[in-house]
Amino acid sequence: MNLWKSLQKSISIKYAILAILVTCIAVGSYVSYAMFTVTEEKNNAISIVTGNLYYDLKVDGAASNTLTVPANSFKEFIITLTNTNNRTTRLNLYYVGNVSDEVDVAYIEEGYNSIPTAAGENFANGASKQYKIRVSNTSNSSVTVNLGVEAGLDYNDLSIPSDGHEIRKITIRGLVTDVVKDDIMNRLNTSDSEQTFVTGENPNNYIWYSGKLWRAVSIDPSDNSVKLVTQWNISAIMFSSGNSAFEGSYIDSWLNDTTVDGFLYNLRDYENFIVTDATWDATLDAADFGSIAKPDGTTTVTRTVGLLNVYEYQMSCSGIDTSNGYLNNGLVWWALTPSSASNVRYVGSLGSASNNPSSGYSYGIRPSINLKSSINIVDGDGTEDNPYRLEGDNDTNLNGTLLNTRYSGEYIRFGIGENDLYRIVSHESEGLTKITSAGPLKENGIYKEISYGGANYSSTNTIGTFLNGEYLTSYVDSTYANMIEDSTTWYLGTVNGGESYKLSKYKDTNMTETTTSTEAKVGLLRYGELMASQFTNYNNNIKYGLLTKALGERIRSITIHGDATYNLSVTYSIKPSLNLKSNVIITGGSGTKSDPFVLSLGS
Repeated sequence: MNLWKSLQKSISIKYAILAILVTCIAVGSYVSYAMFTVTEEKNNAISIVTGNLYYDLKVDGAASNTLTVPANSFKEFIITLTNTNNRTTRLNLYYVGNVSDEVDVAYIEEGYNSIPTAAGENFANGASKQYKIRVSNTSNSSVTVNLGVEAGLDYNDLSIPSDGHEIRKITIRGLVTDVVKDDIMNRLNTSDSEQTFVTGENPNNYIWYSGKLWRAVSIDPSDNSVKLVTQWNISAIMFSSGNSAFEGSYIDSWLNDTTVDGFLYNLRDYENFIVTDATWDATLDAADFGSIAKPDGTTTVTRTVGLLNVYEYQMSCSGIDTSNGYLNNGLVWWALTPSSASNVRYVGSLGSASNNPSSGYSYGIRPSINLKSSINIVDGDGTEDNPYRLEGDNDTNLNGTLLNTRYSGEYIRFGIGENDLYRIVSHESEGLTKITSAGPLKENGIYKEISYGGANYSSTNTIGTFLNGEYLTSYVDSTYANMIEDSTTWYLGTVNGGESYKLSKYKDTNMTETTTSTEAKVGLLRYGELMASQFTNYNNNIKYGLLTKALGERIRSITIHGDATYNLSVTYSIKPSLNLKSNVIITGGSGTKSDPFVLSLGS
């Protein structure tokens, strides 16, 4: 009995000593985030692991835990988290402290890892993982977000401290509706139950589709379709012959034209991308511009392509001050809204809306469409330099593809020096690809001007002699000049006030017979043709001439504001147009402004 008591006493002392040691180690070695003492009982044995647990955190390659974003912008950071211990370690990642409703901290999984949950994720010895975190800041001041990390042993769940927050996931790939909704930079306005509007000065709502840059304006909650409008004017014509109604107008015809020169015809697989029976509210609005009045649906039109009405334009600006709205592109363009039986609203270069007679004035056209709810975004981040790309329109590896299979608006590398960027216009002549320079020709940084030498264009008048002579040797080298079809037809119609744009190519609006023409290797765009507008907001008085005449010897031109006008002056800037041969192939690029097609002459 005494022996047994002695043994019990001895064992108790040993356990007591062991408990004291464990307690001392625990108290002496715990440091937040890095130092831990953990005991685990397993298989009737006690295993004790003590010491420091470390990690390495980098932001864009530099040791840091801070993410700073300027006012009214967003920034993406590449975060690298590494286990620097000699054993498997559990780590998590979060941000510290509260942020305002104007700040969003989220991660993007596409191409990177998912952020560990609050319980943590096991990292093998020396393992690293990268995360892409986007901080969006719609406030008027810079913000800094601090990251935090917890570290622990692989068999213990972690937790986020009371002042920490999990980082939510957003997607840049998925249904276009979901992607547009998920980005805080888009500042959604849900006050209208029939349209959820994207607002703000510069939201992430740029979309590239069918060779053109668009903006996502609103989402229809009833079917999740997304209304788009082009960023720039695609052409410029009169609204109608005098009536302000959209239905049956020149604008209606131009937008929904399915002939080879028409806007709708030149949209890629539009029946697969666009709601073809969309409703456009063209109700008359006689109120002074400055109050936001939603149209009551008195006058609606069912069309595939339409225009924005003034209400939609104002709602995109979050109010009546439209000067800083993202739809104010500095150009002049028609709105859908009539203000009287003969007057139509237009948006001026300063962003305000006014009204003018529907005939006589030729303003810019910004087509609007509704993307189907089933369309997916597969690339891009919604910015101007990296717009969202749509599934089915995001072609890759186009090497060897014939250029004549591509789409109006796509960019190509053509010409030399500062004049090397062009755009596809159409495939007006079978097998050929009509192109035009992306901007007027420059000479040492200054836009070149030249006398037209008369309103009737030919290869031998002043402008025609330049385009078919000096232009081919000084602005286009022999490699590109050999890609141009030797001679094609250029139509020289006349469009007076109140007349249809169709007369620039045809003798009448039935389009049964073409108008007067000339043959040349290089020509110009005509009134109402695709790409006959401005695709940037020029800060100087740029006006380039067209082939089309008005009132006898007056030449039509596109002005700095993107509208079409005419006068007796015959000195203009120059935007050459030409037709490339049927065997021109693509050898590189994706057709966007930042990555234009590279061309070669095939066999």
